[in-house]
Amino acid sequence: MSEADEARHAEKMRKKQAAQAKIMANKTQEKGLLIVHTGKGKGKTSAALGMVVRAIGHGMRVGVVQFVKGAMATGEKAVFDAFPDHVEFKPMGEGFTWNTQDRSRDIANARAAWDEVKRMIADPSYAMVLADELNIVLRYDYLPVDEVLAAVNARDPMKHVIITGRNAPDALVEAADLVTDMVMVKHPFRSGVKAQKGIEF
Repeated sequence: MSEADEARHAEKMRKKQAAQAKIMANKTQEKGLLIVHTGKGKGKTSAALGMVVRAIGHGMRVGVVQFVKGAMATGEKAVFDAFPDHVEFKPMGEGFTWNTQDRSRDIANARAAWDEVKRMIADPSYAMVLADELNIVLRYDYLPVDEVLAAVNARDPMKHVIITGRNAPDALVEAADLVTDMVMVKHPFRSGVKAQKGIEF
């Protein structure tokens, strides 16, 4: 790169830096966020668990409740069980609804898991609560969306709540501060590759 190119690049970056500083100067509010990860693409739970890891790194206490999941051992449970002072990790599902084939039992499991989420939301010792795959049970009407919204809206104003799963209800998306819609571009499952340790679980 020539000296002239270097100078142009440096000037361009200085302007970007000044513009970014101006934008950041107005961002002074701090609050607990309602975060929703939804969509057909892979990575909803993985992204949420990444936030849990960040929170642990800052010394925050986190509650994790997994709806649907729980029928198999996962790498994340093994990791978070090593941090009992920072994470309470509770897989409370019995597997996918097409495996259980028992609506009443699925509803009872969803209710028990939701009771744990509500307990964590109400407990001031938790800075963050992750309700993993809650959107799935909302989609099947195992829990009323209005009840979920009432609980998250009544939380401590500094508490973060993360909700994952496909097909997030419109009312939840509307109420959220941060929504990410994971889009599937390619997935190895479509090519006959099974779920793999360290990637899917």
